[in-house]
Amino acid sequence: MPVLSLVAALCAGISCGCVVCFLGRRISEVGVEKKRDFGEKRVPLVFRLVLPFSGITRRIASSSGTALWRKSEQVRLNMAGYADVFTPEDFIGIRILFAGIALVLLFLGALSGRIMIPFLMGVLIAVYPGVWMSSTIKARQLSIMKALPNLLDLLTLSVESGRDLLSSLRDILGRRRPDALGEELMLAFREIQLGRKRSEALRAMAERVRQIDLTATVNAICQADELGVSIGQQLRIQSDMQRAKRFSLAEKIANEASVKIIIPVVLFILPAVFIILLGPLLLQTAGLFK
Repeated sequence: MPVLSLVAALCAGISCGCVVCFLGRRISEVGVEKKRDFGEKRVPLVFRLVLPFSGITRRIASSSGTALWRKSEQVRLNMAGYADVFTPEDFIGIRILFAGIALVLLFLGALSGRIMIPFLMGVLIAVYPGVWMSSTIKARQLSIMKALPNLLDLLTLSVESGRDLLSSLRDILGRRRPDALGEELMLAFREIQLGRKRSEALRAMAERVRQIDLTATVNAICQADELGVSIGQQLRIQSDMQRAKRFSLAEKIANEASVKIIIPVVLFILPAVFIILLGPLLLQTAGLFK
């Protein structure tokens, strides 16, 4: 019996080691951190763990029934800046796998008789890919909104000094720190270098990003180009408008902070203060009635 137990333990250890080596090799083969001229893209570790198994759901993700879903995910990947990291099929496969893991947790919870915790964990796991994508899009669009006025100021100064828009944009992008706005403008600039019209490349960038301020700026530049109006003047107007909008947003957030802080004060700080101040008094009062 001791010999059989030792052999069984040894076989189980070898099996676990093989599984770990297999998973490690599959994960190491996934190149989801692609370096480009403007930086690198990072994805959550759980996506790296699940992505090697996305081939299981690729047939479902590539079917004709998910065509609208693939189109929607392609738009969201473009807005998040991850279109070169994930294909729509990859991300749909990840979402299906996360939903499958959630169903497995629900099944195990039902078997164990404790459904509440597995249900909550399953819901969090199922919605995590969509929440991550939405938060990434929101953060990226906020970054573009913050960076746009400064870039427009530099473009205005360069264009008003006598340089053309494309050469000014190239020099500015070469000296700026890599960010989301620089990434999109670099893609548009490369399309123009490959022969695409400037207005078409800029409008394609606005359609890809779908950020309100960037879209308004692109429309103003394209209209000025089509009507023969001074681009420098339009850039200065857009710069002033975007900076005023950014300042108003900052004021709005600052005014909302005093209202939002009431909830943690009432729920966490005031009870602790009351306990510290009134606790000894209540204990002494209770001792008098003993």
